[in-house]
Amino acid sequence: MTGAALPAADLPSFAESVAYVRALGKPSAADVLRAAEAAGRVALQPRCGVGSHAQMMTLLQDLEQHARPDVLTLTIDSHTRLKRFDQARAALERNPADLNGYPLVTHGWRRGRELNEAVSAPLEVRHGSPDARLLFTTSVAAGITSFEGGGISYNLPYSKAVPLSESLAAWREVDAMCGDLAGRGLVIDRELFGTLTAVLVPPSVSLAVSVLEAVAAAREGVRCVSVAYPQGGHFEQDVAALRAIPALAARYLPADVEVHAVLHEFMGVFPRERSNAEDLILYGALVARLGGAAKLITKTYQEAYGIPDTRAGIDGLLLASRANSPLLGFIKVDEERVGWELEWILREVAEIVEPVLCAADLYQEIVAAFQEGRLDIPFSASRYARSEVVPRRAADGAIRYHAAGSLPFSAGTRRHNERSLAADGGPRGGDLLKGLTADINYFLHEFGESPAAPS
Repeated sequence: MTGAALPAADLPSFAESVAYVRALGKPSAADVLRAAEAAGRVALQPRCGVGSHAQMMTLLQDLEQHARPDVLTLTIDSHTRLKRFDQARAALERNPADLNGYPLVTHGWRRGRELNEAVSAPLEVRHGSPDARLLFTTSVAAGITSFEGGGISYNLPYSKAVPLSESLAAWREVDAMCGDLAGRGLVIDRELFGTLTAVLVPPSVSLAVSVLEAVAAAREGVRCVSVAYPQGGHFEQDVAALRAIPALAARYLPADVEVHAVLHEFMGVFPRERSNAEDLILYGALVARLGGAAKLITKTYQEAYGIPDTRAGIDGLLLASRANSPLLGFIKVDEERVGWELEWILREVAEIVEPVLCAADLYQEIVAAFQEGRLDIPFSASRYARSEVVPRRAADGAIRYHAAGSLPFSAGTRRHNERSLAADGGPRGGDLLKGLTADINYFLHEFGESPAAPS
């Protein structure tokens, strides 16, 4: 990965970029998140990204005009994510619609500024790159104030053969640049991709990876961290996972690092029927509200069919925004159950991360821990994760550890997961493969939809 040459870039200095952001006069992503938390509301952000510059401009403006999201997104194409800049340029010249996102490096930072100046909401770059150094500096030059990813979370779910040591080193440079910018007065929101492999991710695995990335980032000078958690599907467990984020920040991060909780609406198999999909969108938004999330990454009723169109993106934002209504204050959650889930999540995260955080060299220890299975994520395609962890849904829908692999769990934690899965007759399905398939299709079963592919 690091052998690939970075293309020459006509980038302005950090000093000029900081001056540009100040002159732009719009709130940064960190400003927006801080204001949303102070107001007790959940900020909203759609996913969006197309290859054409003109169409990207129109997409951002349409979303802002019709749905007023708090943060807007540049989703980056897969060629740029993998530093295949020549292929991104060739696709852009041939047909921009062939790209599955916006090739910011290829379009260049000046066009990035055009997008930034076309909307009032701050922009975030979302991508999936194990080495995002050039993309980051181009984003900063474009005046973009939020950047997603991390050395673990943007490698192991996406890449098969990128050594973890390389992605961690590349992201360490990104974090150090954020520290430099913070020293110049520009705080970049560093959002961590706790979603990982998206399907059946146990909350403590998601949060443990984010804790390690957040600690690494803070040590390099990052001053604003957003910890993103994927909606798993069990209401109280998801609320507890979001409420665990400030508790983990207080336990493991310096007090001068601001931390925001972010919820990704369900990333697994989405219902095909529009009404069912919309029920799930509102359900996710209520999880975000009751969990105290600062921001919600929204979905659309077209998720089951591929990349949604602009109208679906607008409708998804408008529906999710209903959860911010003051009229919904009567909705309560089972606080006793949330407290029980929170206690176990914090215990599991502590058992995973604290042996790693005790090491003299955090980066070397993360690599060694993944090699030995002391750190692990389920369903990873990477040869640098063992993926010995096997999650299952308990009968009530909560995600538990069917197999914890070599995670350093205590006997009590292992018994807790075994008992949870055994309760009420055990998880759905006797055969493991059939059971996992049923767990993945959880919401299809809840809505009575067939898992058959759409025609």
